[in-house]
Amino acid sequence: MGRVTTRTPVTRISLGGDGVAVRRRADTVAVEEPLEIRIAGEPLTVTMRTPGHDLELAAGFLVSEGAIGESSDVRAAIHCGGPGSAPAPSPLIALGAPPVATLATTSAENTYNVLDIALAPRAADAVAGRVRAFATTSACGVCGAASIEMIEKQSRHDVSTDAVTVEAALLAGLPDRLRAGQAAFDKTGGVHAAALFDAATGELLVLREDVGRHNAVDKVVGWAVLEDRLPLSATVLQVSGRASFELVQKAVMAGIPILSAVSAPSSLAVELATKAGLTLAGFVRGASMNVYARPDRVVV
Repeated sequence: MGRVTTRTPVTRISLGGDGVAVRRRADTVAVEEPLEIRIAGEPLTVTMRTPGHDLELAAGFLVSEGAIGESSDVRAAIHCGGPGSAPAPSPLIALGAPPVATLATTSAENTYNVLDIALAPRAADAVAGRVRAFATTSACGVCGAASIEMIEKQSRHDVSTDAVTVEAALLAGLPDRLRAGQAAFDKTGGVHAAALFDAATGELLVLREDVGRHNAVDKVVGWAVLEDRLPLSATVLQVSGRASFELVQKAVMAGIPILSAVSAPSSLAVELATKAGLTLAGFVRGASMNVYARPDRVVV
């Protein structure tokens, strides 16, 4: 889908010593559209996202919910209808089919804003135990949770036992490498990014962009689970904005031991990182950084 960016008319106003210049021009902006995630035809949640890598986004969300942990948990997926439309009678292939079937569509008029997923029975049962009616936005992924207690979830992976270390110089260079890969940001200036790096070699494993920073992380985690790479031991998750509680939680749920952000963490993010044993670095800019939790992993 080529809907990551779109062109829109703007009025450009320039104030300068030679006076005011006003002109009409076209500008490129990031696309933001709703994605309704359904499980076997039943609506689960709606998030505002940049279209593209939708299956990764949904899979990463389900990892964060503690529902899936490997590619075989996802049996099939299909884009169908539009948000709020009635579920298709039988939009998915049989659950007994090979894992992660190729994405299909149900209509030539498909909006690509509804993703219906078939899960393996154990994963479907896990989702059924967590189903809640809430809507997420591109700014906050857990604002609709029924209670704070529902936000903290038990991870399948203990990041506190990961013996990984990372060179401070390597960590300091990751924001620039993240920025260098942000094609949509270059065009719009309006999207977040998240990338996964090998902590030892600095190899870039995957990079995703989205209008929502939590969506960008979900796409990274979703890529990993669909590739059967969980837990993501010995890796660094680099994000383009601040480090929120939710991003720390997503890292822990995916088994990522190190989270690096170019901006500040929140108090709850620091608290959760400390409790979980995750290394949390903030203000990673230029030649400096603040390490808020598990600084022993950062080698100087």
